[in-house]
Formats: sequence, C-alpha cells, structure tokens
Amino acid sequence: MTATAFEEAVRELSPGLGSYLERMVGDPATAEDLLQESLIKISKGLATFEGRSSLKTWAYTIATRTAYDHFRRPDQRRNMIELDETKEPWDPHADISEAFIVDEMNACVREVMDGLPEDYRAALVLHDLEGLTAQETADVCGTSLATAKARIHRGRKRLEKALENACTFYTENEILRCDRKEPTEDSS
Repeated sequence: MTATAFEEAVRELSPGLGSYLERMVGDPATAEDLLQESLIKISKGLATFEGRSSLKTWAYTIATRTAYDHFRRPDQRRNMIELDETKEPWDPHADISEAFIVDEMNACVREVMDGLPEDYRAALVLHDLEGLTAQETADVCGTSLATAKARIHRGRKRLEKALENACTFYTENEILRCDRKEPTEDSS
C-alpha cells in the first residue's frame, strides 16, 4: 500500500475507530491517545498485512487489542460514554427536566455497560453501536462467527437483565423513563 493510499485509509477509518475507542474507554482524550497508538500500529504492520480480511476489520482488530491493553493497565477504570452520539444540540427553549432525564438514563446505561465483561461489551459496541456485521465482529475479536454471535446474544441478555435489576422502566407522555432501584443486599 502506498503512502497516499494509507493516508486515504486513515482518513476513512479514523472517525469510526475514534468513535469505537471512545465508546470502549469512556474518555475522549484517552480514546484519542489510543487512536493514535492504533494508527501507529497499523502503519508499522501495514507491510505485513496479508489481506485475509478487509483493511477495516484489521484496523478494528488492532484498535480492540489496543483498548484491551489499556484496560489491563492497573490504573485504568472502564467507563462508557453517552451511547447516543446523535444527541441534539442544546435548545434553550427545551424542557430542562427532559434533558436531565435523558442524561440520567444515559448515565445508568453507561454504568450497566461498564459492568459487562470486556468480550461482551466489545461485541455489543462493535455490532450494535458501530454497525459491524457479526462476521466483522468475529474477525475483529479474533473469534469464530458462532462465538461472536453468542457474545452478542449473551451480551444483550446480560445488559437487559442488568438494566432490569438496576432500573424500573415506565412510560410517561409516550416517553420511556426509568427510575433507579435502590440497591439490595443481594445486588451489591
């Protein structure tokens, strides 16, 4: 791959990789550092890239391994950021209580996602949030397609159960809402 082709690939892949890493680590500055680290690894490994997968899959694999290495550092704490990247710009005429409710729900979901094992969280973020296919998720995670599908399915079930344990959901004025449940001695 030529330097120009690499630069084009970096321009194309960087936004998605950055978004993925930010969702994985929960901090924009850390995600940017991990993105740069991933791009350096991609650049160094480009000469040995055999093309057995797409460049995108290979790049996400490197980014995933970089994020896992970050989590293994003893001083790191896993955290998720807002899952709704399409958040509307702040409207000064909007009901502030609505914004508070949405922020509170996002915080709850982030906390619950934070509690998932890394392999389930990676599968969910890659497949459900980043839009990768199950096969691409398998390739990135270094697993079989069956394992990736199982992680996606089990991750969703664990997320659903954890949310049910953490929150009471209801609708008010056709808007989904939740109240956090008080922790019980069994759930702590």
